Amino acid sequence: MAGSKGRVLVVDDEVNLRKVLTAILEQDGHIVEQAGNGIEALKLLDAFKPEVVITDLKMPKLSGMDLLRELKKRSPGTQVFLITAYGTKDTAVAALKAGAMDYITKPFEQDEILELVAKALRRKRLGDSNDSDASLGERLGMLGRTPAMLEIFELINRVADTDSTVLITGESGTGKDLVARALHDNSSRKGGPFVHINCAAIPKELVESELFGYERGAFTGAVMSKPGRFEIADKGTLFLDEIAEIPVSIQVKLLKVLQQSEFERVGGTKSLKTDVRVLAATNRDLEKEIASGAFREDLYYRLAVVPIQLPPLRERRDDIPLMVRYMAEKFAKKHARQVPAVDDEFVELVKSYNWPGNVRELENVLEKMILEHSPARLTVGLLPPEFTGIINRDLKPDQHAGTGTLKDVVRAETRKIEMDLITRTLSETGGNVTRAAKLLGLSRKGLQLKMKDLGISRDNKT
Repeated sequence: MAGSKGRVLVVDDEVNLRKVLTAILEQDGHIVEQAGNGIEALKLLDAFKPEVVITDLKMPKLSGMDLLRELKKRSPGTQVFLITAYGTKDTAVAALKAGAMDYITKPFEQDEILELVAKALRRKRLGDSNDSDASLGERLGMLGRTPAMLEIFELINRVADTDSTVLITGESGTGKDLVARALHDNSSRKGGPFVHINCAAIPKELVESELFGYERGAFTGAVMSKPGRFEIADKGTLFLDEIAEIPVSIQVKLLKVLQQSEFERVGGTKSLKTDVRVLAATNRDLEKEIASGAFREDLYYRLAVVPIQLPPLRERRDDIPLMVRYMAEKFAKKHARQVPAVDDEFVELVKSYNWPGNVRELENVLEKMILEHSPARLTVGLLPPEFTGIINRDLKPDQHAGTGTLKDVVRAETRKIEMDLITRTLSETGGNVTRAAKLLGLSRKGLQLKMKDLGISRDNKT
């Protein structure tokens, strides 16, 4: 592969497998070093400086997962993928979350290894030239600098150029469609079609024919054959939005496609092959849907190989100033208006709102303001009365007196709310930060940063 030569470290306790992998890679032009276990691999790290590490999962002295974690501490830009005969979904997800770029099982094809190494080198070199967290979000077409969003950006970056199914969850308006588009646009399938289907917008009796197509005469009105979305998305990505709306009877057929990469049109008898990467999204709690019998458990696990949960906007308030300025410029250009300046008090007031409609609601409010007022500045006075009323209804009149500017009041009240919510949650979990973070919808790192900022300790003492 021209231009793809790189430094690859192969780690496996099986001598023959190391020799086979080394021969395959060297024949393709790569520089290869070998290690018989994780300890040996770490000793080679400084001298060899591998760009890619291929490691077995089960090894003596230091397992592949432990090696992965150590590599991410010492050399975070190094791309790692695991090879194992003991593949399970849980291990795959754990490997991806720990920082692996992919995970494959034995036996494997030579072309599969070479393709993965080529992807890993592309990602490594792109990361070297563009390694800031903020710029990663920009490259993915998404906004955010809070810890929770930076973790999501990193996960998207790791799994985009794989064929793993991804289940994107989160409240309505949090940007699930943006994640799906970022996964497609940053994959080797980006030259193929991106087919977005909103399952909630299709009558239940038509879902099967929309997904799989139909043959002429399959039902009344079928005067000609028609391809379904799986055929249209061949060699590309199929995004199943609102996946929870698919009837259970059709879920069985969807599971078959995911497992076997083949299907039949409605009224057809011929099996059709498809090469599609499937992404799914929902704002529902699928575990509750499974318990009620509305969603198949086996389909859930097949879709959620890589789960991505988007936080609501109220849990990433520090991203709001960045979003406000970006959206103000975007909508001003869209409607041929001047780009407005943004008052600090306006930003603080907008940050204090809970945004039940999330990013979509913020976009709607800002676009209306710019379209209707063409303002030179975005100020508090431009917000609709009902908006400011909702924000301030819990503030007593005497709280405003003598406490400084509106910006000061809002900031102080926001800190009080955050402190109260975090301390109560920590109390409920007995000081367990991991459980508290889950209940609050934050990452563990994100909660720890909040606790540090607010002066909250694990034992709930401020």
